[in-house]
Amino acid sequence: MEVKTSLLDNMIGVGDMVLLEPLSEDSFLGNLKKRFDHSEIYTYIGSVVISMNPYRSLPIYTPEKVEEYRNRNFYELSPHIYALADEAYRSLRDQDKDQCILITGESGAGKTEASKLVMSYVAAVCGKGHEVNKVKEQLLQSNPVLEAFGNAKTVRNDNSSRFGKYMDIEFDFKGDPLGGVISNYLLEKSRVVKQPRGERNFHVFYQLLSGASDDTLRKLKLDRDFSKYNYLSLDSAAVSGLDDAANFRTVRNAMQIVGFMEDEVQSVLELVAAVLKLGNIEFKPESRCNGTDESRVKDKNDLKEMCELLGIEQSVLERAFSYRTVEAKMEKVSTTLNVAQAYYARDALAKNLYSRLFSWLVTRINESIQAQTKARHKVMGVLDIYGFEIFEDNSFEQFIINYCNEKLQQIFIELTLREEQEEYVREGIEWTNIEYFNNAIICDLIENNQNGILAMLDEECLRPGTVTDETFLDKLNTICADHQHFESRLNKNSKFLNDHSLPHNCFRIQHYAGKVLYRVEGFVDKNNDLLYRDLSQAMYKANHSLIKQLFPEGNPAKVNLKRPLTAGFQFRASVGTLMRNLQTKNPNYIRCIKPNDKKASHIFTDSLVRHQVRYLGLMENVRVRRAGYAFRQPYEPCLERYKMLCKRTWPHWKGPAREGVEVLMADLQIPTEEISYGRSKIFIRNPRTLFFLEEKRKQCLQDLATLIQKIYRGWKCRTHFLLMKKSQIVVAAWYRRYAQQKKYRNIKSATTMVQSYTRGWQARKLLRELKHQKRCEEAVTTIAAFWHGTQARRELRRLKEEARRKHAVALIWAYWQGLKVRREYRKFFRANAGKKIYDFTIQRIIQKYFLGLKSSMPSMSPIDRKWPARPYGFLDGVHTELRKIFHHWRCKKYRDQFTEEKKAVYEEKLEASEIFKDKKALYPNSVSQPFKGDYLEISKNPKYQKLNSAVDEKVLLADVVNKINRANGKGTPRIFLLTKKNFVLADQKTGQVKASIPLPDVTSVSVSTQKDGFFALKLKEGSASAVKGDFLLSSEHLIEIITKLHRIGATAADREKLKVDISDEFLVQFKQDKVCVKFIQSSPKNGNSISCKRKNNRLLEVSVPTSP
Repeated sequence: MEVKTSLLDNMIGVGDMVLLEPLSEDSFLGNLKKRFDHSEIYTYIGSVVISMNPYRSLPIYTPEKVEEYRNRNFYELSPHIYALADEAYRSLRDQDKDQCILITGESGAGKTEASKLVMSYVAAVCGKGHEVNKVKEQLLQSNPVLEAFGNAKTVRNDNSSRFGKYMDIEFDFKGDPLGGVISNYLLEKSRVVKQPRGERNFHVFYQLLSGASDDTLRKLKLDRDFSKYNYLSLDSAAVSGLDDAANFRTVRNAMQIVGFMEDEVQSVLELVAAVLKLGNIEFKPESRCNGTDESRVKDKNDLKEMCELLGIEQSVLERAFSYRTVEAKMEKVSTTLNVAQAYYARDALAKNLYSRLFSWLVTRINESIQAQTKARHKVMGVLDIYGFEIFEDNSFEQFIINYCNEKLQQIFIELTLREEQEEYVREGIEWTNIEYFNNAIICDLIENNQNGILAMLDEECLRPGTVTDETFLDKLNTICADHQHFESRLNKNSKFLNDHSLPHNCFRIQHYAGKVLYRVEGFVDKNNDLLYRDLSQAMYKANHSLIKQLFPEGNPAKVNLKRPLTAGFQFRASVGTLMRNLQTKNPNYIRCIKPNDKKASHIFTDSLVRHQVRYLGLMENVRVRRAGYAFRQPYEPCLERYKMLCKRTWPHWKGPAREGVEVLMADLQIPTEEISYGRSKIFIRNPRTLFFLEEKRKQCLQDLATLIQKIYRGWKCRTHFLLMKKSQIVVAAWYRRYAQQKKYRNIKSATTMVQSYTRGWQARKLLRELKHQKRCEEAVTTIAAFWHGTQARRELRRLKEEARRKHAVALIWAYWQGLKVRREYRKFFRANAGKKIYDFTIQRIIQKYFLGLKSSMPSMSPIDRKWPARPYGFLDGVHTELRKIFHHWRCKKYRDQFTEEKKAVYEEKLEASEIFKDKKALYPNSVSQPFKGDYLEISKNPKYQKLNSAVDEKVLLADVVNKINRANGKGTPRIFLLTKKNFVLADQKTGQVKASIPLPDVTSVSVSTQKDGFFALKLKEGSASAVKGDFLLSSEHLIEIITKLHRIGATAADREKLKVDISDEFLVQFKQDKVCVKFIQSSPKNGNSISCKRKNNRLLEVSVPTSP
């Protein structure tokens, strides 16, 4: 069973400020500090999440954490931004309620990171798939693009968002993202031309100069040195921990993922480069003849490069910086601009160019990420906008930012109370009115259409005559004098006219977060946001594709004489649209707080946090939440958590959960006014009641832990005793077994020893008897042996004596016979002695000849012509015969080594010898060349794959030949293929078969006696193959081709043997005519190549060079 934790378990401080007791600003800050010191950066106020910026990485955003908070109740685990994101996503997916997440806080409080965490969590828990992952990736990668163009380094934050962003993420019915729509609010475009000390311009300028390649910078006419551009502050150009070059590569990659085309990216970079060039344009005064001052461009190089980037004529833009044309009905008045006005026009153009480029980027991103289907979608909005700003010098930007925060605070209070009321009605709890500060009166002071500050500012900007910031302040003093939240030096709400904290050119508004002093200087100009029409028209004339889209009002055909809408009016309309959008969705709040101004971890500045707690209205939020019931919980988790406090509900309650909770509360004697029972939840009014339950539960858990320990220890001891008892029985059994086995072995050993002694005595007794018997037998045998020996020696002496007598008789007889023979032989010796000596001598000579021949035999090579010299003349015939016999024998040995293929090659060589030897001068050159057959490797070469497939039989020969043309004697390369049934001629380049001739149709072959490669294949008259006549061909392998043709004809039983005619003149049939081919010898000086020329219609002459 899964063990669920709770917000109240292992709590550091108080996880939910609604439960804080006692509630005061000091205790609120103390609780935040205690949790922050223990790296608990998230705290709840009911369903609102307070996020403290830790200024360091924490291991609380891992995939394991995502899974831990996935599909869990909001209060089930410790406070985390993932809990709010999961609650919003599940409400959208399961209950079909559109959601919005409002992230507020001052610069550096971590709003942008919070929005990224929300989006990354939603992307992690929603569905998977190729299209879904593509949409998620595009939504996530839109952030780096907008951060590069809309974020900058400030004194409070190295990555401060200088615009407000609201993103609607659209989901289908399964909860998978389909796309999104981004809205941007109030880009701080004044930063383009001027930055406060210690701050930077927008990131993209530094990223482009640091990360772009040298080739890209050369095309954009830029240099990497920041100091060459007036719009870039130098004291904070490099930021520690910020890699502009790597971020530029990230932005380029993100733009590619979102869907920007390469030419669009290049156009955007060209506009960014143009803004930098625009800041380097400087002006000098020049007096005219009428006494007026006129401005002129000092150095026109930057102006020229900017015009080249944007495709604008230099003279057109230069005139727009020097003159201003005012149109009224049908009249046009052109006035010159002095140096101050020219600088104003330059900066206004730079601000408008960058601001419109940013708006175009947002629109282009929306085109890529918007949902493709038209069906109704579920929507989750994420709002990341400026927090309330109170600076030493507050101007127009802070005024409209604080106005937006007033509206957000108003909708926050309304939606929070409405959510409380709806829950009470849903649960059947009686609703009680909650008193709280309603800031609608402040919103009305600012946005009222008649007497509001923005309306009066617009009226001042539009009225004729001299309009200054002082006239605007006078009008405020006149109309807003009686308003209780407006103060100035001249209205009656000022307590003291000599109060130097309220200067003459300022006014003060009592916002919900405190009083803010605004300096009216620049209010009128910033609200007008005026760009001269001459500059708009100059921009529209550009050849740059993107510039025309950014300045549509510059089109001369659509000149609008009306004044453009003021910045205040546009922002008020945008905020109104945003408020209406938020009111249609279920709100979720993240309040971001910056713990210190040093951007350092583990530092908690009380005064700074106190200031943010005040202007974020967090104490007001807690009071509103606690005005009804401080804590509520469904019956099932409540009963599961506290059931051990009542004997009737412990350990299992078998009835409905509500009845179990009622029994539990009655048993604990909780006052009825402290609790209320809804339809599915119990409501606890005072946090002390909840802490009383938690204390009782903690004490009960200790008692239960003691009881569990007691039971466990008893069980453990009993288990140990039973184990020891069982072990003792086993040990005793094993010991008894061992003792019996040892006793048995001793008895067995004694018995074995007695038996061995008895058997030994018996064996020795038997041995003595056998030895006595054996000695008796040996004595008899010895006596018999001695007697037989004596008898044998007597017989031997007798036989020896008899043999000596016989040998003496035979020797005497032999001497007598020898004497008689010698006497007879002496008569014939002289007559036969010569012949015998001759025969013996001849025999010895022949024997010596054969032994000498054995030691001087030649090698086993058949071509070895060596043979030993003949030693004697009378051995001439024998010597010759032996040489023939040896040669035949070694030839047989050599032939026995041949394979079938090699035999076939030698047979072909033998047949070629029979055909051409001493007949064709080319033959000797072919003897040393082996017959390869397939010279084209037609089966392996992919070039001839089609040709190889067209031939069904095995190819015996494949070579390139020249087919001789009778018209001019020139040759055309053809592929010659020979099989057992056909020969084929094909085109060498295409492999297309030109002719396929059956071999039975070939009657004869004609060749010359010279060293040429010409041969004519003569076809049978009347055959289908002979329609076009005979073939006259030329080849380097003539000997092999004709030999293979002759051999195929000789082995075929169904056709006659192929005739081979060798002559220097022969006739060739070409269609209907017969042509004589004549071979002549030419001198080498005319060239070593063989040539064929046509002499007349009936003669082709082939010139063959003679050998030198």
